[in-house]
Amino acid sequence: MMTDNSKKKKKKRGGSKRKMTLEQTVAYKAVSDWVFLDQSNSGGGGGGGGSNNSNNNSGIFVDAFLDDFGVQWYQPKEKLVFEFHSHTTCSDGFLSPTKLVERAHHKGVKVLALTDHDTMSGIPEAMDAARRFGIKIIPGVEISTIFHSRGDSSGAEEPVHILAYYSSCGPTKAALLEKFLGDIREGRFLRAKNIVSKLHKLKLPVKWETVAKIAGKGVAPGRLHIARALLEAGHVENLKQAFSRYLYDGGPAYSTGSEPVAEEAVELIRETGGVAVLAHPWALKNPALIIRRLKDAGLHGLEAYRSDGKLSVYSDLADAHDLLKLGGSDYHGRGGPHESDLGSASVPVTMVHEFLKMARPIWRNAILEILENYIKDPSDSNLQHIIKFGRTKAAKTNLPICNANELINNCLSSWLSKEERENAEFETIKSTMGDLVVHAESI
Repeated sequence: MMTDNSKKKKKKRGGSKRKMTLEQTVAYKAVSDWVFLDQSNSGGGGGGGGSNNSNNNSGIFVDAFLDDFGVQWYQPKEKLVFEFHSHTTCSDGFLSPTKLVERAHHKGVKVLALTDHDTMSGIPEAMDAARRFGIKIIPGVEISTIFHSRGDSSGAEEPVHILAYYSSCGPTKAALLEKFLGDIREGRFLRAKNIVSKLHKLKLPVKWETVAKIAGKGVAPGRLHIARALLEAGHVENLKQAFSRYLYDGGPAYSTGSEPVAEEAVELIRETGGVAVLAHPWALKNPALIIRRLKDAGLHGLEAYRSDGKLSVYSDLADAHDLLKLGGSDYHGRGGPHESDLGSASVPVTMVHEFLKMARPIWRNAILEILENYIKDPSDSNLQHIIKFGRTKAAKTNLPICNANELINNCLSSWLSKEERENAEFETIKSTMGDLVVHAESI
């Protein structure tokens, strides 16, 4: 027989509703429209896509209701979970891009930003996997940089990581960004070898071959790979101990690489059509100075939300400098009770809305630039730039040729709204591309 206490607990659980204010409702509708663009552009009404009519909320909301004080609230049909910070085996994560996407789906993530360290090599695989689960991928990268406290009395320097978020077509000037990231990865190899050398001097020998094997073919080794090698060799009890004793910033085995200056990375992200966000500012020794200087360089936002909630000090710093507030789990897939899982950093829908209001015009202009470059030079390499991150099932055709407009529309339908793709600038591009054909072997 159910006790009074259990009835009360049950009632409390059952009565818990995700209520939203009018401001949250407007944000939810706008975010939902973008998340499910491919469905709304194709006329589907599933998920949160709904109708192109901005007044039709029936697809994403339960009816509004009044509380005991006469305040009107709205209730969403489903939660929109964003993950803005994640890693795979393409850098120092434990899961492949495909497995990461599968886990994101299992955790209810609708939009996943893949932000491997200094590489975007995992994005195409993640895109392919995401199509199977209806997840939208934001192509991203976490760039390793160094910050110099010039003019500061300490004269110190410290590592700073900058997250970059790009459109479905990836960065403009892709070769420039890849050269920039390639130089960092090359420096990571040298840095890792220096760390291994220091560990030998500390009487903690690990084999370079073991580190390289853990990192994987073609992956620039990071501290996490070396920590795993230390664990395998029995020098530490867990990964946390490897960092707390030897590998922390300035630690006995720590070594710097050839990272670029942080301001330079922010400027390049902007130049290549990305949104620049400061990663984990709570790990910085002098966050106020760094945030101010990076804002001057063009920083768009910073992480202020973690799995354990909003960090007020960084939220206040973001407000003081008129910066976006984001956050993510920084998921690596290493497991254990101390790792935050995908989607666990609950960034408010109002903050996601602000991010998209900032990002979408930047991404739209980047896509426009990439398409214009293709018109100037309709080469296979420029076509690959368009479809590398934006392929759809429709793009994988068995026909020997297809219309370039049709192919590119398929690639962009999940990223740009119908109105965005039908404005004057894109219409001019379509008319110019009308006679271009694409051979199947180019896709």
